[in-house]
Amino acid sequence: MNFKKTTLKNGLRVLTIPMRGTQTATVMIMVGVGSRYETEKQAGLSHFIEHMLFKGTEKRPTAQSISEELDAIGGEFNAFTAKDKTAYYAKVDSKHIGTAFDVVADIFLNSKIEQVEVNRERGPILQELSMYEDEPRRSVGDEFEELLYPGVSMGKNIVGNKNSINAFMRKDFVSFMKRYYTASDTVICVAGKFDEKKILTHIEKYFSALPSGKKPTFKKVSEKQSIPQIKIKFKKTDQTHVIVGNRAYHQNHKDRYVLGLISVILGGNMSSRLFIEVRERRGLAYFVHTSVDTYQDCGYISTQAGVEHGKLEQTIRVILEEYKKIAISGVSEKELQNAKDYIKGRSIMGFEASDDVAMFFIDQEMHKEKILTPEEVFAKIDAVTEQDVLRVCKDIFCQEKLNCAIVGPHKNQKKIEEILNS
Repeated sequence: MNFKKTTLKNGLRVLTIPMRGTQTATVMIMVGVGSRYETEKQAGLSHFIEHMLFKGTEKRPTAQSISEELDAIGGEFNAFTAKDKTAYYAKVDSKHIGTAFDVVADIFLNSKIEQVEVNRERGPILQELSMYEDEPRRSVGDEFEELLYPGVSMGKNIVGNKNSINAFMRKDFVSFMKRYYTASDTVICVAGKFDEKKILTHIEKYFSALPSGKKPTFKKVSEKQSIPQIKIKFKKTDQTHVIVGNRAYHQNHKDRYVLGLISVILGGNMSSRLFIEVRERRGLAYFVHTSVDTYQDCGYISTQAGVEHGKLEQTIRVILEEYKKIAISGVSEKELQNAKDYIKGRSIMGFEASDDVAMFFIDQEMHKEKILTPEEVFAKIDAVTEQDVLRVCKDIFCQEKLNCAIVGPHKNQKKIEEILNS
């Protein structure tokens, strides 16, 4: 899979990835700013902007006119906000790539952001905030990151809070976008079936006037921890949700591929150690999963499960036991090879879709030191040895890097602390 990178005079980066055997095309625009760049007063502004960019431009004056145009060609379109990025995209039948690009470029460059629409959108965003609060499976992740990164925006909820959401005015959106929505921190990616020369001409026409700006900076997290940490959010729920995890590596760390394989072996699929031990053998949970989250300056590996209230302590013990076991004994050759094949197999299936390909390349351009092709990534995965896994597990799975977040009707923090320190 080949890609081409073009940089405009203003610093805007463009990735084009032609794909054989597909009839779709995806246009994605990503800007390198998210909730971790916000001040306390700006909490949730990146996410609110994402919503507002679908509310109308001069050419397409209403949210309905934007959605109708893309719905009329059967397009998929959406956006998302993360801690360190915001992206807007549309995936369409390739013969409609011109329309998709025109719409996505228009909302990114020309959104009106009218005060009346800001006032109207507060309601849906406040309801979105409430919805996440009512979903412990999701909110426990926010509690876990707040535990890891207290007192800084990295540990705050992406959606913001009721006070900040209610306080935003049009001028806040305009000044934030003027500061952060700049060419030097924006990447456009087009993947699938398209005319490369024509799309590059369109991008030059639309985006050459976007101001260069400066790449934004953020407050780096300070990962000072010497003992296990715990955070319990008391909530009357039908099920307790728990995350047990350890501080790990940033997104460009040399051992990131090792860590990814460890997460698969521990709890990445239905044959993983924790899925078998927690669900199949003990019947403790329906949902149990291990994953890796990485950022420019920090990262962690964690296991999440939803359990009966009375089985919380047993579940935590089982997870910790598997962490200790892999740090002492490592993994077998077969287990490691299975994990490698799993990652590569899932990736190959994803690479049949133009939106997955666009995300694969644009995310690397935004956050990685160098763009690697799928083949290059697979080579790095294949190079991981059993000794690498053991070395990383010994480094990661120690008490001074251990953290636990819980959402459910629990108050006995001391009992959990005893388990974490055992």
